[in-house]
Amino acid sequence: MSTMRRAGILAASGAAVLAFATACGSSGHTTASPTSPAPGNTAPATPMPSQPANAMVKAVGSSTGLGQIVTDGNGFTLYRFDQDTNSPSASHCTGGCATTWPAVTTTGQPSGTGLSGTLGTITRDDGSKQVTLDGWPLYRFAGDTKAGQTNGQGVNGTWWAITPAGGKAMAASTSPTAPPTSGY
Repeated sequence: MSTMRRAGILAASGAAVLAFATACGSSGHTTASPTSPAPGNTAPATPMPSQPANAMVKAVGSSTGLGQIVTDGNGFTLYRFDQDTNSPSASHCTGGCATTWPAVTTTGQPSGTGLSGTLGTITRDDGSKQVTLDGWPLYRFAGDTKAGQTNGQGVNGTWWAITPAGGKAMAASTSPTAPPTSGY
C-alpha cells in the first residue's frame, strides 16, 4: 500500500472517530446537537479566554436590545440552555454540544457584580465545577468571537443570554417559542 493511500485511510479513520466521539455524549445526559455560528459570520472563532480560578460574572447593559445581560470577566456573553434544569441544577450539554457551548467553570468560588440571582456551582460529569446563576448552568458560545457579541441568542430556540436574575434575556420582538433560525 502506498504511503499516500495509507495517509488517506488514516485521515479518514481519524475523522470518523472524531465525528463519532463528538456525536456521543456522556451517559445519563441528553446531548444537544452542536450548532454553527450565525450565517454570514465567516470569521474564524478565536479561542475562548481562559477562565480564572475564581470565575467572575457581571451584569451589563446589552447594545443589542436585550436589556441587562450577564457576561464573564472578559465581557463575553453568558447563556443558559432550556434543556438544563435549575431545581435541581443540572447540565445537559455534553459531547459536541459542550464544544460549541463551553461551560463556564471555576476551581474556586464564583463571584459577581450587579446580579440579583444567586451564584453557585455544580459538578459536571468530567469532575469540573460549572458556575450557575439562580441554579441555571452558565455557558459561553463559540460563535461569539469578541466581547459583547450575542450570536448565541435564540439558537435553536433553546439558548438565551442570561439576565442578572437568571432569566432569559429577550428583545421586545423575541419570543421563546420562535422557530429556529435558518442554518441552525
